[in-house]
Amino acid sequence: MARTQPTPPEQDAAGAKTNASEKTLLVLEAALRHPRFTDVVEATGLAKATTHRILSTLVERSFVVVTPDGLYQPGPQILSLAGQALQRLDISAIAEPLVSELVDRVHCTAHVGVANGDEIVYLVRTDSDKPYQMPSRVGHAIPMHSSGIGKVVLAARGDDEIERFVARSGLPQRTERTITQLSALREELARVRERGYAFDLEENVPGIVCVAAPVRDHTGTVKYGVSISTLAVECSPEQLEAHAPAVVETAGQISAALGYTP
Repeated sequence: MARTQPTPPEQDAAGAKTNASEKTLLVLEAALRHPRFTDVVEATGLAKATTHRILSTLVERSFVVVTPDGLYQPGPQILSLAGQALQRLDISAIAEPLVSELVDRVHCTAHVGVANGDEIVYLVRTDSDKPYQMPSRVGHAIPMHSSGIGKVVLAARGDDEIERFVARSGLPQRTERTITQLSALREELARVRERGYAFDLEENVPGIVCVAAPVRDHTGTVKYGVSISTLAVECSPEQLEAHAPAVVETAGQISAALGYTP
């Protein structure tokens, strides 16, 4: 009597063998990204029967729902869990290890800030190994128009929002280099959008320069930013710009940790 050969384990789309738990996670992730059954099957690389069986369980448990058109959408259970997770999200705890790695790379003080009204409030400050410290502190509020983090937040807004911001704030002069005119601010924000990062060249505090990049939340909204700061006498504009890719990379890592998918 011939022995029945064991069924070989299925492989995912990347060719890796998957167990039952991994299959469920693969199907759940694919169903949240792709509404059509055929696309879910293609994304997972699993057999149609396996995919359908797992989807049926996910629908039964309300992690996924099926529309009248037969499309898959996030169900109330996954939305409820996502909401609870977002409420517990602590960006400071998420950002601090990534910011520490950035500081080790560039040897500058790093900040993470959040938009609060028409100001930026520092949530994280990580000092470098330099024998001095920046005149900043966690909880300290700074103007948007004169700071790198503020500029990347403003650059993500529309023209009408920027006009309303200027009408409210008045663009007060912090140093002789501060942008104080709406037209000049618009030009600066256009450059920020083109580059993907912003400079503060002694515009907020005399003698201090910084480069900042936008941090996006799970919806893609820019309300956070990460920056590095140093003394102008120690860092030329060219040297500061050379640090920009590292700042952008760290901002992207924080964004991904917050659930943002480009």
